[in-house]
Amino acid sequence: MKIAPAPLAIAALLCLPFAPPAMAGAAGEVGWLNWNQGMSEAAITHRPILVDVYTDWCGWCKRMDRDVYARDDVREYLRGHFIVVRLNAEALDEARFEDRNYTSRALAQRFHVSGYPTTLFLKSSGEHIVSVPGYVPADRFKLMLRYIGEDHVGRGEKWADFEKGATSAPRP
Repeated sequence: MKIAPAPLAIAALLCLPFAPPAMAGAAGEVGWLNWNQGMSEAAITHRPILVDVYTDWCGWCKRMDRDVYARDDVREYLRGHFIVVRLNAEALDEARFEDRNYTSRALAQRFHVSGYPTTLFLKSSGEHIVSVPGYVPADRFKLMLRYIGEDHVGRGEKWADFEKGATSAPRP
């Protein structure tokens, strides 16, 4: 005996093609991607990658979520300038990098992450720009985002010069 699918299931299936892309994130969300999704998206968009390396037990990671990533100005800047990836440094899920298969744990080790949180900044090609260990207060974090997102680092501007100019300039 053949049973017709429930109308709710059909409606859900019809909505699938119209689901927003993972990067968009709902209002109030960063829109984190996993490693493989993020690397693919960066290759298409040519935007730099921010990788939040965390663990489930890390209190400072939770504080970064609450105090930094929860801020509207930080989320807005991330959405406009970066591909954002979350990497659990203790997970065993597969992550592909430099034509090799890693686990997320092994990939964190590959980038010499030894404390959490650590924020990795990568070029869209996956080339490492800089690792920033530890909790970073929101205003300073936003300044780092601008330094990398607006390619001051790529133009050879030193952090100290950028920071001095950015903090002395009047804000809009």
